[in-house]
Amino acid sequence: MTFQKLHEQVLTLSEDDRWELINILMKSLRSKPSLAIQHKGIASSLVGIAKTDAPAPTDEEVQSLLEARLLQK
Repeated sequence: MTFQKLHEQVLTLSEDDRWELINILMKSLRSKPSLAIQHKGIASSLVGIAKTDAPAPTDEEVQSLLEARLLQK
């Protein structure tokens, strides 16, 4: 049976039968082992992107930078 014919036949089913079909398909997909591909999130791929050799600013330096930025606005 081609996918097109299957698609046409599925559309003729009642709503309850289509939901049952969805459940059957979901169970069949869950029973297969998943691929071992692990996707990295965007945030984890950006770790260290702004890393410098300079030491981190102190709280006082950060406060003065914030005050200077507020004065610019």
